[in-house]
Amino acid sequence: MPAPYATPEDLRTVLLDAGLLVQTRTDGLYHRSGDFEGVLQGVERYAAEQRTDATAPRRWFPPIMARDDFLRTDYLRSFPDLVGSVDVFTGGDQEHKQLLAELEEGRDWTLALDPAEVVLSSSICHSLYGTLPTGIPDDGLLHECCGFAFRHEPSLDPARMQSFRMYEFVLVGTPAQAVAHRDLWLQRGLDSLAALGLSVRSDAANDPFFGRVGRMLAANQLHAELKYEVLIDLTEAKPTAIASANYHEDHFGLPFGLTTPDGEVAHSACFGYGLERITLALFATHGTDVTGWPGEVRSLLGC
Repeated sequence: MPAPYATPEDLRTVLLDAGLLVQTRTDGLYHRSGDFEGVLQGVERYAAEQRTDATAPRRWFPPIMARDDFLRTDYLRSFPDLVGSVDVFTGGDQEHKQLLAELEEGRDWTLALDPAEVVLSSSICHSLYGTLPTGIPDDGLLHECCGFAFRHEPSLDPARMQSFRMYEFVLVGTPAQAVAHRDLWLQRGLDSLAALGLSVRSDAANDPFFGRVGRMLAANQLHAELKYEVLIDLTEAKPTAIASANYHEDHFGLPFGLTTPDGEVAHSACFGYGLERITLALFATHGTDVTGWPGEVRSLLGC
């Protein structure tokens, strides 16, 4: 039965029964089958083919980023509940002995670890800004980025994985350039996903900011229409965002010292294809057997 499924759990059951995802002991953490990964790689190639400038640099990021750059993004203030820190052992023989004693006695052995110089990346484009030249050229800077993100939100909804990948088109420049990039890619994203047979639409949205102050930030973001999501009905419970278009204003230009030729703080925008979520949407829409998918969709994805 194609989407929408009654609940996220129903969709999850179909995916597990088909062997496309493999359940682990942790909610929101799955192993992907060869068929699932094959489609996802096709989605990644397809996303890259949507580029408007073949000369734009392309980068693939690891799942970790520099702690200092992470702190400059201010993500910790807005989303502390989603953050993933990396801890490492830096002690000697005596500290190792104490760690093993804590482990054997069932106590918290992680207290013997220290924060590393890296953290898990929460958003793909966060790894980019600290590596850009501080002087942004007249035409702005366009980059394509792909990589893993981590967000600590355990869930039985298969669309809410703790570790996932995105393919993003990022523009840093003037406010007008950033807004134009966001709007261009919102429509481009809708058209490209509809071509895959997905019934998508867009709507203004907000990020899940934390706490009382976060609720005000979310309301302001929604009111200013800084963020749009590309939505699809995978279940009857609620729509699922499989891509998003975001105008960051000077949120990254300011802390990373990025300026336009007139000396003003640079603004930025990005459009991101959610690779796992689009892959889930394809299986939910067209069925769990790729050989039965529409020929045009298979041709576009090369699968």
